[in-house]
Amino acid sequence: MIDRAYRAYCYWKSHGTSALRQIVYRKLATKLQASSNASGEGRERGPRSVQQLYRKHFESLAPLLTYSIPASGVRRVSIVTDSVSSGSLFGGVGTALIFSALLANELDAQLRIVTRTQRAQPQNIDHILSLYGIKLKHEVQFKFAAFFDQKYELDIKEGDLFVTTSWWTTAATLPSVPHESIIYLLQEDERMFYAFSDERVKCEDTLRNTNIRFLINTKLLFDHFASDGLSNIAAKGTWFEPAFPATIFHPRIKQPSQKKRFFFYARPNNGRNLFYLGIEVIERAIAEKVLDTSEWDVCLVGKDIPAVVFDGGYVPQKFENLTWSQYADLAGTIDVGLSLMSTPHPSYPPLDLAASGAVVVTNRFANKTDLSSYSSNLICADLDRDALVEALRSAVTLAANQPLREQNFRNNGLAGDWQQAFGKIIKQLSEEL
Repeated sequence: MIDRAYRAYCYWKSHGTSALRQIVYRKLATKLQASSNASGEGRERGPRSVQQLYRKHFESLAPLLTYSIPASGVRRVSIVTDSVSSGSLFGGVGTALIFSALLANELDAQLRIVTRTQRAQPQNIDHILSLYGIKLKHEVQFKFAAFFDQKYELDIKEGDLFVTTSWWTTAATLPSVPHESIIYLLQEDERMFYAFSDERVKCEDTLRNTNIRFLINTKLLFDHFASDGLSNIAAKGTWFEPAFPATIFHPRIKQPSQKKRFFFYARPNNGRNLFYLGIEVIERAIAEKVLDTSEWDVCLVGKDIPAVVFDGGYVPQKFENLTWSQYADLAGTIDVGLSLMSTPHPSYPPLDLAASGAVVVTNRFANKTDLSSYSSNLICADLDRDALVEALRSAVTLAANQPLREQNFRNNGLAGDWQQAFGKIIKQLSEEL
């Protein structure tokens, strides 16, 4: 029982609440069916084969069930992802959608959304694409290819391209389509999602694949992989810097009577975001009046945020399940942010906030030591409570220095246009594919 609970906990941390819910529903349905058909309840189950044990543990890696259809005049770009629900579209999945849409338009191809844990919600796709001013040349298709369902079928044809969004969606796609048709959009060192476990070994094996293309989010992450011995990524991969259009990410006008706003990226079920270190830092910052709650509103932004009370009985504001535009509007009202990521990637929230005029504290990790090339309003500190509190003290001082803060914002090195961010890459891909 303890082992089963631990496995569920690990899966939840890696894949989120929605994916875990789907597994629970499937298992409940299986048990109900078994109980209605079985004549002898309580019988011990016999031993299972190695393959049965393997498939059960790695359910999310179930290969895409495909069948071939004749080639037609219109090509397709299929993005393979877990979900495109409102809570899944921030950061990486949104980037994958934007890239896939722009690639489809360049190839005069149709975009197809293939989801593995939840049925797609078309209105979410429309929201993101319209927000970024992207109009598809062809009608978008949707396909639910649930890893726990052995009845669906996904049609493929010659010329199809597949943009995968994680090591597990890549591993599920590899057995089913030509390897040269796969573009793995890699936006984190996904090995760091796990302890030194079977999952980590499988992830590493996928990252070392020499037959697929890799597209890496930021040069920082690309350099990390290259220096860590992933020569296939160094040889066959390319990198891009994310874009933050000023029409979406910009400072919002605040009323003079409004308190200053502090933002913490709060995701307790994503270990790499260091939720517990973060709230400990905030607790100390409030106790030391670095954040005086008579002057500051503390905003916890993320998902699955527990009820928390800080020093002196202060209860923060919680923001969950925001749409992309709601999130951007909130970011534009923030003065100081704290966003932790215990991996080499800078992560999106620090860049979102800097693009919106805020001063942000984040942490150093490996070759991620200085993010001033993105913005001088980004402050990096060691992963230590006291160091982070002192960095917050510096951030509060900088945020109060309005002329310097605005000058840093105007001199941001952040890209502002996704067409430019992906332009050369998409042009090169269109010539190769």
